[in-house]
Amino acid sequence: MTINSWIFIILVSITMLLSIGYFMKRGKRGFSIEIFYSLLVVYSIVIIGFALIYFILSFNRIVLVEGGELRQVSIVGSLIHSGYFSGVTMLTIGYGDITPIGYGRLIALIQALIGYILPTAFVLRIVQNKQDD
Repeated sequence: MTINSWIFIILVSITMLLSIGYFMKRGKRGFSIEIFYSLLVVYSIVIIGFALIYFILSFNRIVLVEGGELRQVSIVGSLIHSGYFSGVTMLTIGYGDITPIGYGRLIALIQALIGYILPTAFVLRIVQNKQDD
């Protein structure tokens, strides 16, 4: 990569961090940093938890299929696939490059539902906190 590419990446990263910082200002009008960190921690725990579930199920022939074909991967590869799939499912991206089979489909559906509900729960929590003030 060229130096111009690195400069551009750094500028974009700084802009993103500043915009996130703007929403995390303390005060009645600002977004609570505690709620932001709570959301980040809860999402991380749920993503890691479901990744471990997919990983454990991979030992019982309930696997994630990549590119429409069943592939034999190492334990580390299976863990990486499980984490990646859990992240894209939780964050409702769902690229479709890795798909579950068997009971994994039901588990992925439950995880996607949690991914939809969590932001709403946090918004309701913020509204409730504002009303209590």
